[in-house]
Amino acid sequence: MNSFMKWVGGKYLLRHRILEEFPQTVDSYVEVFGGAAWVLFARQKNSSMEVYNDINHDLVNLFRCVKYHAEELQKELQWCLISREEFMKAKEELHSPYLTDIQRAARFFMVARCSFGAKMETFNGKRVSLGNVVKDLGMFSERLRATVIEQLDFEKLIPLYDAKGTLFYADPPYFDAEGYYTGDFGREDHLRLKASLEKAEGKFILTYNDCPYIRNLYGDYRVIPLERQNNMTSCSTKRCYKEIIIKNF
Repeated sequence: MNSFMKWVGGKYLLRHRILEEFPQTVDSYVEVFGGAAWVLFARQKNSSMEVYNDINHDLVNLFRCVKYHAEELQKELQWCLISREEFMKAKEELHSPYLTDIQRAARFFMVARCSFGAKMETFNGKRVSLGNVVKDLGMFSERLRATVIEQLDFEKLIPLYDAKGTLFYADPPYFDAEGYYTGDFGREDHLRLKASLEKAEGKFILTYNDCPYIRNLYGDYRVIPLERQNNMTSCSTKRCYKEIIIKNF
């Protein structure tokens, strides 16, 4: 199934290729940087435990509302009008401390879906329809029914769920492209992530942009090159964007 979200760095174009590298069965599956959860929704659920994690509070709140309060979220969104004025209003209201979790989730969802590149900044301007996605929120609620939703730094998350039968999938902010994501993620965070994964007993799969720094950092692991159509035109004028999958098995 597809994700209900748009988000920077989403793996819509690569999700099936990434899944080809997954082991057939795992005891636990953990998405370290959940984002829009394109890989989680695309994979066949064949593990006893599944974890979605992201450090972004609004993302986590949205996923929790979809999981536990899909019907109420549908009601909040059903009369939502798509316009620049409504977009700006919802964006401003996201900073209000007086919103309920469902109200905040609805506004966040609308701003993410209707912003250019899902960056939560400018109105896309193109025709956007929320109807079908809102109608299907119950389906996503059912898919997430047995999924644990966390909001932890990866350095705490990985040891918490680590075991020999665990598969960690990590799609961190890409190196030297961190400014295109929300939140701070610098060189020291890339080093922290590598150190955390090195200590893990379980298997891990990483997706990164293909660059000398990351290839050198993970030089002791299996590196699989791949390409996709470039949808970050402000980052590069090249038609193809080179990425890599990194595995410890």
